[in-house]
Amino acid sequence: MITLENVCKTYKVSRRDAGFSSAFKALLHRRCELIHALDNVSFTIADGEMVGYIGPNGAGKSSTIKILSGILTPEEGTCQINGLTPWKNRIEHVKNIGVVFGQRTQLWWDVPVMDSFELLKEIYRIDPAVYRRNLEELTDMLSLGELLRTPTRQLSLGQRMRCEIAASLLHDPKILFLDEPTIGLDAVSKLAVRDFILKLNAEKKTTVILTTHDMQDIEALTSRIILIGKGKILLDGVIDDIREGFESTEEGLASFYRSHDI
Repeated sequence: MITLENVCKTYKVSRRDAGFSSAFKALLHRRCELIHALDNVSFTIADGEMVGYIGPNGAGKSSTIKILSGILTPEEGTCQINGLTPWKNRIEHVKNIGVVFGQRTQLWWDVPVMDSFELLKEIYRIDPAVYRRNLEELTDMLSLGELLRTPTRQLSLGQRMRCEIAASLLHDPKILFLDEPTIGLDAVSKLAVRDFILKLNAEKKTTVILTTHDMQDIEALTSRIILIGKGKILLDGVIDDIREGFESTEEGLASFYRSHDI
């Protein structure tokens, strides 16, 4: 069970005009602005649920995922995941979660993927029998095969993303956070990733939180959506709440953004 209550997160951002004189003035008098990334965000996600967490750029999606995974600490509010506070019980918490950031990697760039997997095995202290079982299952389900012996830097984006997902699941996490997992993928790779996530949820009841701008991913994988804008939860419902009255989900979402000035 995932529970967020009145979570707030604020960033201090420096601002200055272009030009040498402005840069010099900023050395003496730095002008800062407070950005409220999350403003009293609250929601609950049940075990085994698949939820789409959507919103425009800068809405607060990634900040939420980082708080849920224990990377960031909020200024206010509470977060409980299976009885643990992510940023206070981080070592115990990360044993139960897997995280995939579409624009970042947890694989070492210049070594074969298998070497990265072996290192993750030691980091998570995975039992050798569990590791071998999971590696065999993931290799088969994600068609990794020869990719395991290939350095990460030589993989295509689609190949790397399949390896990233496998890396996040080697330790049998109960919760999987997917932040733009299909960004830049071709149609075949997207379908493969979607099919795998559906199978993972059906067979292991893994809780999945998906953040993406690709509404086809949302429609294919989730029944519930949580929409955030300007740091506030604007909608917690189903995809039909947005799509109703429009020819496509994208049109409905664009209209929703305009109506809320986001």
